[in-house]
Amino acid sequence: MIIKSINDFLKMEAASGIILMFAAVAAMIIANSPLVVYYDMLLNIPVQVSVGSFEIAKPLLLWINDGLMALFFFLIGLELKREFLEGDLSQPGQVALPAIGALGGMLIPALCYVAFNYNDLDAINGWAIPTATDIAFALGILAIIGRKVPLQLKVFLTSLAIFDDLGAIIIIALFYTDQLSLLSLVFAASILAILFTMNRKGVTNTAPYIFLGIVLWIAVLKSGVHATLAGVVLAFFIPMKGEAGEPSPLVSLEHNLHSLVAFIILPVFAFANAGVSFAGIGIEQVMAPVPLGIIVGLVVGKQLGVFGFCFIAIKLGWAKLPTNVNWRLLYGAAILCGVGFTMSLFIGSLAFEQGNGMNRIFQDRLGIVIGSLISGVLGYFIIKSGVKTVNEDIAANNEEHTDKSNISYTN
Repeated sequence: MIIKSINDFLKMEAASGIILMFAAVAAMIIANSPLVVYYDMLLNIPVQVSVGSFEIAKPLLLWINDGLMALFFFLIGLELKREFLEGDLSQPGQVALPAIGALGGMLIPALCYVAFNYNDLDAINGWAIPTATDIAFALGILAIIGRKVPLQLKVFLTSLAIFDDLGAIIIIALFYTDQLSLLSLVFAASILAILFTMNRKGVTNTAPYIFLGIVLWIAVLKSGVHATLAGVVLAFFIPMKGEAGEPSPLVSLEHNLHSLVAFIILPVFAFANAGVSFAGIGIEQVMAPVPLGIIVGLVVGKQLGVFGFCFIAIKLGWAKLPTNVNWRLLYGAAILCGVGFTMSLFIGSLAFEQGNGMNRIFQDRLGIVIGSLISGVLGYFIIKSGVKTVNEDIAANNEEHTDKSNISYTN
């Protein structure tokens, strides 16, 4: 039952990755065609919600990035809570390797980016862009390779991405906030107090949590802290256990949100943010410090960080290589972590949204697309060759075991 649940989850993530690819490609095709005028007009449509003197007015693009992505982060929060309470990450032996790999996969890419942009005060704000991993894209690439990819590799990659997402949440909270509004923060804190009381009182009906979550999102949006973090915080208050005989409220919400996030929200976000025009792009634009720092961070930094930290941890005895996963597969997974796409685009939109001009946004998108593409292609071929060697080793071990059994029977 557990294996079937994991397989069903991975299949959904893989399908989402494939749809993400189509959405991103469609955005790039439109951005490089005469339709780009309508693409820009669509994303800049003003959308306003007002009640009396209170109003929220943003272009459609920011409603997608601040509003729809709050649901994405809400789902991440639900997955984090479930994994740490009952999932693979509740077992200390399963946590060490992906956690250490995620740490290296954030630290080394950030240093790579800083090495190219340390002398530019505006550009340095994008240091966190290459630290992200897009698990939907990564699992979509594994799905293309086929069913011969060991389940343990997928579980490792998914667990690493969960820690990666947790790191991204912390980075956004600490480094990508505007000027803070004390009044809005106090209001948000009061909502959190109510949510905490509801959780401790055993309220399992999710409707009050969702209503208060919307109010919390508005308060956080007005506070200067990025609004998507409200989704993560709300998830931590959703009860894990339901009333006697009732399903888990957290698991039910997670299940209901998966399709919405995987097949609608993430593709819409990718379509809205991946529209990079390649007109007039030459080696000079690619070799500019911002895109080059992102490319090196995703392609070189990720593999060095993830594989290097995992290698050291295994050699020091802090963690073990997963079953049916050899060093080549682990290295391929480390390279695949360089597919940063969705989260990288999101962090880039935060890093360069304030007064840095459209040129920075264009440069970060250019670096993300190129770096993610190179990482995806390299990871695909290395994992494909690694799968072949693992299957050959398993077949050889089975044959050896059969031979020993025959000898024992003959004796």
